Amino acid sequence: MTYQDALNYLYTRTPLFQNQGAGAYKEGLSNTLALDAHFGHPHRSYKTIHVAGTNGKGSVSHTLASILQEAGYRVGLYTSPHLVDFRERIRVNGEMIPKRRVIDFVRKEKAFFEPLYPSFFEVVTALAFKYFEEQKVDVAVIEVGLGGRLDCTNIIQPEFCVITNISFDHVALLGDTLAKIASEKAGIIKQHTPVVVGEHTDETRPVFEGKANSLHSPIIFSEDTPQTAPFDVELKGLCQQKNTNTLLHCLPFLQKSFPKVTEQHIRDGFAHVIENTHLMGRWQTLRTRPTVVCDTGHNAGGFQYIVRSLPPAPSQGGGVQTSGGQVLPLSGGVRGGLLRIVLGMVNDKDVSGVLSMLPHDATYYFCQASVARALPATEMQQKAAAFGLEGRAFPTVAAAYRAALSDASPDDFIFVGGSTFVVADLLSARK
Repeated sequence: MTYQDALNYLYTRTPLFQNQGAGAYKEGLSNTLALDAHFGHPHRSYKTIHVAGTNGKGSVSHTLASILQEAGYRVGLYTSPHLVDFRERIRVNGEMIPKRRVIDFVRKEKAFFEPLYPSFFEVVTALAFKYFEEQKVDVAVIEVGLGGRLDCTNIIQPEFCVITNISFDHVALLGDTLAKIASEKAGIIKQHTPVVVGEHTDETRPVFEGKANSLHSPIIFSEDTPQTAPFDVELKGLCQQKNTNTLLHCLPFLQKSFPKVTEQHIRDGFAHVIENTHLMGRWQTLRTRPTVVCDTGHNAGGFQYIVRSLPPAPSQGGGVQTSGGQVLPLSGGVRGGLLRIVLGMVNDKDVSGVLSMLPHDATYYFCQASVARALPATEMQQKAAAFGLEGRAFPTVAAAYRAALSDASPDDFIFVGGSTFVVADLLSARK
């Protein structure tokens, strides 16, 4: 069996959410518990930190891992989805799981898990937990895949939990109100286990408080006492200010569980996240002249920060008129050139909600990512036109990006995003 054979097996024999959406979601933990028992409960051999939330959980997970690595701990990091290589999901001290380990896992274990008909994420989570045990990690930072309460990562007993924020996403699975979604995310809170909530609303706060109090778990709401990092933060973009505030409130719990972490390790961890963990796609600058930035934000909760991070045209001053009629304050510097946006989304997101936030003064290049759930570029173009957003449609991300580059002058700003899978296609095309 080759590495590609192993990937093909995982992608075709286990339901994959990025292609099937809700059809790949396995409600309940029965398969997870069966897999966990089969592998001997590997997650019990190391400490864990559990991170949930609608947006920002990847950045928070990678930064926590970076700080712990700087302190000399051996750190497992489990995140999803991947952008270029499947193995990005499972790392130890920033290094991806070897291809040979993936091959051996599939070849040896498929006879066990086939009768269970597990999801792709259930199988990969089992692989991650077992690999971390084999690698004798001191701690694993575990990002929730979807929701929290019934997510297959929710068998761990973490040192502390983080819930970054709540926004409308996966409403068919998690609920159609913020309170319902918060209840699913709050499902990761464990008895007597601290939890840090990055952002909250009047609707979600009582849900988190009720769950934490019922389990006698200390709870911190980061927005109650906003903090700004007094040191360099490598991850850029307005949304990272929120993530940084969340992380700063995690530090007392982090240092209590991991006493080797010093202030210098924290500084270095924030300053070297990309080098330490190889995080990609978070307000990532790919080139200059023209400037090209990509971001994996894919819902209205994420785009409220993306839009405000875009540099305004000289005539706009302090804000931008969005297609929904709202004026948003902007944090980016005034640009001298044009704004060009390469945009694609998947069909189960709040497309209209995102389109309503986007600026009128941009030229759009609508595209279709290479996943089954991708919204056709022509349909995206039609939906955008209803919001006064004009542009051309392209069959692939690469074609749209090449067109934007071809049209751009050195002073232009090109943003690429709308979906994790759009960014994945972009990065793959640039390899």
